[in-house]
Amino acid sequence: MPESAVRPQPDIALARRLFDALAMRTRSGRGIVRDSYGPGEQAAHDIAGTAAADLGLEIARYAAANLYMTLPGRDRTAPALIVGSHLDSVPQGGNYDGAAGVVAGLSAVAGLRQAGIVPACDVTVMAIRAEEAAWFDASYIGTHAAFGLLAPEVLDVPRSDNGRTLAEHMTEAGGDAAAVRRGIAHLSRERVRGFVELHIEQGPVLVGGGVPLGLVTGIRGCRRFRNARCHGAYAHSGAEPRAFRRDAVAATVALVHQLNEDWVRREAAGDDLTFTTGEFFTDRALHGPSKIAGETRFVLDFRSISDDVMLRMRDRAIALAREIEPRFRVRFELGTPIYSAPALLDPGVRARMKDHAAALGIPTIEMASGAGHDASVFANLGIPSAMLFIRNAHGSHNPDEAMDIDDFAAAVRVLTSYLAAETAS
Repeated sequence: MPESAVRPQPDIALARRLFDALAMRTRSGRGIVRDSYGPGEQAAHDIAGTAAADLGLEIARYAAANLYMTLPGRDRTAPALIVGSHLDSVPQGGNYDGAAGVVAGLSAVAGLRQAGIVPACDVTVMAIRAEEAAWFDASYIGTHAAFGLLAPEVLDVPRSDNGRTLAEHMTEAGGDAAAVRRGIAHLSRERVRGFVELHIEQGPVLVGGGVPLGLVTGIRGCRRFRNARCHGAYAHSGAEPRAFRRDAVAATVALVHQLNEDWVRREAAGDDLTFTTGEFFTDRALHGPSKIAGETRFVLDFRSISDDVMLRMRDRAIALAREIEPRFRVRFELGTPIYSAPALLDPGVRARMKDHAAALGIPTIEMASGAGHDASVFANLGIPSAMLFIRNAHGSHNPDEAMDIDDFAAAVRVLTSYLAAETAS
């Protein structure tokens, strides 16, 4: 590796200030609320944009109101290298999910500038809108819109907490919902040289292994029955014999139990798979301690690196529901599953990242990502893409995320070294 590839040092003091500002501006109660296309996400974009302006970066926003912060390269016509992640959060989330990737990009670019490096091509830090599905029941909104790929009907989806549409919120955030609806793109495969996303790990692998960084091999896709229902009949818990019951809870439990057993068998056979029932509830206006529940609402979430495995589990869920219905005298209504494609990340970029980490004396392991990320959209468009996971305690999507700043610094040192080497000529 050229000596110049490891010379620039990221600005970790800048990173600390940005994390502090994000926490102060977007904390609500115990957790962080950076609502997609809402005040919280906008505050985060304002913080990042101000830091970029202070660094002298070029700043642009287009139809979807993503934020592009660019260190100009020697050849402005060459495809750009993009570093970034999202700045929105789930309700009552943590301070590092998504934001760590944007802060890392700004910290690395600051290091390049301080070292006097002018990259061969533009290096853009991208703060992406609306990655989380919690607000508009759709993932990767900002990334899909940037490539002109957002389904027009998504713009008419009401936000989960206020009923106002994505188009309304996007317009209020300075976007052009009409242009997004027409599929007008800012990014294209031909204009992006590569994409790198740093992100906290949202599980326990790195903490358990005592390793600060993970090199991500692929990102699991998801097939999710988001609004599943089981319809039975309400009845008295003491007066209704079993043979007459239409117990929606018992039927749904049977379905979930059998799918869990199938997961165990597939895992034993070597398949990559997770299965989760993230929501399961009855109607509080109708249920009661002495009533048989006449309806359940629930979610079935299947994730895998293999789309074939997810398809098989989708079909299995449908078949099991049909089998269980007559046994419990109920009717399942699973609905159409929401889909996000799995993605394999670029092995060449990953190998070079590994070399930079080794040269810096930073231990890494290779691992798959169980959660979805914007990098999957870039990768599935054929853009060479990579992800670095940063060790983080207590998982994610909760206020207790606990990324250590030293682990973050190690990851950004690898990123800065990689950017310097990749754009040297």
